[in-house]
Amino acid sequence: MLLSERGGIMQACKPPSPPPALPSLYFASSFLSFRPSNLAPARVLAHSLLSPPCRACLFFTIVRKERRKEEEKKGSSTMSNSASGMAVCDECKLKFLELKAKRSFRFIVFKINEKVQQVVVDRLGQPGESYDDFTACLPADECRYAVFDFDFVTDENCQKSKIFFISWAPDTSRVRSKMLYASSKDRFKRELDGIQVELQATDPSEMSMDIVKSRAL
Repeated sequence: MLLSERGGIMQACKPPSPPPALPSLYFASSFLSFRPSNLAPARVLAHSLLSPPCRACLFFTIVRKERRKEEEKKGSSTMSNSASGMAVCDECKLKFLELKAKRSFRFIVFKINEKVQQVVVDRLGQPGESYDDFTACLPADECRYAVFDFDFVTDENCQKSKIFFISWAPDTSRVRSKMLYASSKDRFKRELDGIQVELQATDPSEMSMDIVKSRAL
């Protein structure tokens, strides 16, 4: 109880009544769980200055801002993962080991599957297929990674082979695709232990047989 003095007489005075409480509201979504009781200043302001429809608008405006913040955080997290490189499907590693150790394949073409955020196997070249068969399976307007097991004869007449890693990024491919393949290349290469030569090509002439031979010797 508060006391005030009026004309020398002490009278008991009641404290001012607090603002009526908001109904217990609870908002749940995939982004957040939100109770208006967490915003005490806004709660008092809503009751003292705003009409009921405006109080509802204020509440949902705050909720929308919180949701946008959560979306921005998730978006920045996705971009960060993309910048560090895509994950690599286990099949990619297993098939590469078969090419390297057993020579089960002449070449392997890989692609980035953006839906699952992974590098996956796109095509397996059988041992009897040629380098022309390999280049023919590379799309003209899409990026790809590939490994090719190249057999050659040295100047000393010795039969040898080398595993080439080829990064294919044609000029006609999408800019986003080029950036995605470029940012994921180093991480992907680290998963393929045994690569001996690397080629980067934007046009078939940059990965011709003559260039491959010169890089192998």
